[in-house]
Amino acid sequence: MVLTHSLGYPRIGARRELKFALEAYWRGDSPREALLEAGAGLRARHWRDQAGLTLVPVGEFSFYDQVLDMSFTLGNLPARVRGFHGDTLDNYFRVARGRSAEAHAACCGGVAAGEMTKWFDTNYHYIVPEFDADTSFALDATRLLAQLREAQAQGVAAKPVIIGPVTYLALGKAKDGTDKLALLPKLLPVYAQLLAALGQAGAEWVQIDEPLLVTEQDDAWREAFKTAYAALDTGSVKLLLATYFGRLLENLPLVAALPVQGVHLDAINARDEVEALVAACPEGRVISLGVVNGRNIWKTDLAATLSWLEPVAERLGNRLWLAPSCSLLHVPVDLASEQKLDPEVKSWLAFAVQKLDEVALLAKALNEGREAVAPALAANAGAIAARRSSRRVHNPAVKALVAAITPALGHRHSPFAVRAETQAALLNLPLYPTTTIGSFPQTREIRVARGAFKAGTIDDAAYEAAMRREIEHAVRAQEELGLDVLVHGEAERNDMVEYFGEQLEGYVFSRNGWVQSYGSRCVKPPILFGDISRPAPMTVAWIKYAASLTDKPMKGMLTGPVTILNWSFVRDDQPRSVSCQQLALAIRAEVLDLEAAGVRIIQIDEAALREGLPLRRAEWRAYLDWAVGAFRVTANGVADETQIHTHMCYSEFNDIIEAIADMDADVITIETSRSDMELLDVFEDFNYPNQIGPGVYDIHSPNIPGEAQIIALMKKAAERIPPQRLWVNPDCGLKTRQWQEVTPALASLVAAAHRLRAEAGQ
Repeated sequence: MVLTHSLGYPRIGARRELKFALEAYWRGDSPREALLEAGAGLRARHWRDQAGLTLVPVGEFSFYDQVLDMSFTLGNLPARVRGFHGDTLDNYFRVARGRSAEAHAACCGGVAAGEMTKWFDTNYHYIVPEFDADTSFALDATRLLAQLREAQAQGVAAKPVIIGPVTYLALGKAKDGTDKLALLPKLLPVYAQLLAALGQAGAEWVQIDEPLLVTEQDDAWREAFKTAYAALDTGSVKLLLATYFGRLLENLPLVAALPVQGVHLDAINARDEVEALVAACPEGRVISLGVVNGRNIWKTDLAATLSWLEPVAERLGNRLWLAPSCSLLHVPVDLASEQKLDPEVKSWLAFAVQKLDEVALLAKALNEGREAVAPALAANAGAIAARRSSRRVHNPAVKALVAAITPALGHRHSPFAVRAETQAALLNLPLYPTTTIGSFPQTREIRVARGAFKAGTIDDAAYEAAMRREIEHAVRAQEELGLDVLVHGEAERNDMVEYFGEQLEGYVFSRNGWVQSYGSRCVKPPILFGDISRPAPMTVAWIKYAASLTDKPMKGMLTGPVTILNWSFVRDDQPRSVSCQQLALAIRAEVLDLEAAGVRIIQIDEAALREGLPLRRAEWRAYLDWAVGAFRVTANGVADETQIHTHMCYSEFNDIIEAIADMDADVITIETSRSDMELLDVFEDFNYPNQIGPGVYDIHSPNIPGEAQIIALMKKAAERIPPQRLWVNPDCGLKTRQWQEVTPALASLVAAAHRLRAEAGQ
């Protein structure tokens, strides 16, 4: 019999219950007991959702981040949080966000939050483990064992989930340059203790995630896998080694040779490796295949999947397990909650609950024959065929515009040095000009007005008046603070991607399709189902109004085509590059309309440029060619006088700096506050030609930076980049913060810029 399981489940809740419980606790509006009860309730509900599986994942539920959970399980706490009062949960939140709850802020203040970066090529952010030569490890399995006992008490067939030791080391950073692999001998005994504890607690199988195996590794790291799994082959439990997000390629023989009892392969991305893995693995090993896409929301073509699965099932029998390709953390919870979604498009979709139904249906077809599920297979085939033939998906006019794209569309009239002189004369900005990244706090008043407008209880005129009031408030606040380049604050925007998608043809939107980005931060990716076009201007009226309120330069704020693409659920029936070109033409039209309206600074955010980078370097060039090309098509139709900005956040981009320079934006703003300007190290060897704003205010933490802290960071930046090319700005937008945090933080930022100018003699 073919067995079923999943690698992980969305933890935020179908209605974002975890988000609201966390934020209430952090604010001090609810006690710790309420937070813990909310977590227990969500776990119980999610285990019930997965009750039809042979094995259910346990321990992947987290109050913030699974990598941070692993750090605490291994006793790897940064020195700066040791010795604080409170328990493990207090310190956990201090590492995650700089402080525990607001009740502790007065007595303890804040600490530097852990660095945050993207989880492989997803939009999920993890807290980076920190190492140095003195790092030691000590097991604290309290959280994981408690969840295991909880699941067992509820009759769950539990499979604990942990991050593997080699991937854990690779995900971290050695602050003092220590060789991370030198820590492996210290780490492995703790992992062995953890597996023994899980076995003693009744776990038969443990899922140990090693997604590092789908990336290129040198001999030392490949040898580390051999060392690690030889040490963990203790018989305490059966190990299911889970890989996902890509193909194993040269690592396939390594995986096959490791002493584990099961291997999971992402058969969505590595379908062509199934036969080779089955042939290479020893007789008796379980082969788990990810046959349903855990990262996108389209229905699986069940008949086509069965056609290649049936011979595999015949060969493996009960050694074949079926699962989604990866954790379902990356998709919304339940399509059944979408009562207002476009019904035609809805019929093509599957969220987490429906994906598990697909896994169960495939297993039943393999175990009992296709006739046992014939009605479901027929319904699925009808939905697949309807999507392929829908006229709403294909627009010949859009395809013709893409075919007409020429290299000339991606080139500015003059090189940067010429443009910079023209822009300096026009804008007349001081040394170390100050600005923000675009958004300001989304206040209760904004949310209430937006909700009333969507509910139909206020009309267009009332909503526009409410948003204009908020925009004016943001403009006046920036003038009072003394910022040099202003923004309109984006009060009218629910999300930096959804806002644009709502005004583009080819998109639809869910109401409850939330996905966790980090901690309590959730996003609702729009669904890109067809060819993209822009029926009308999207931002011009709002920016023109904001500009009319001030004599200072006003930035126009747009989201770039690569970020819109990477932060959407994207159609899978054409290359992503083609969809990106369609988006580039749509946003290019908006850029030109802003310029025609007199906007002389336009920021085109590409926060997700690196996120789309393939996991293997051999594939980078092809991606960067079309991604950077799409940005250039979007940005480079403007005159020399128009200054183009772009923004990137929480992305390690040192290894693609040449591609970023090739974007040819006049100004780039980046995140550097959590990494203590480490991201600027690349500029010691690479002569980046254009202007840059290193983020000096960590907006993902409630901590408020002081003037001295910002000056110190900017002086570090000035060691690598001439001050004449430096801007002073936060590291990301401010929509998730409160005005009482933002105002003093920006005051420090402006004061720091004034001090730096004075020291430079300006």
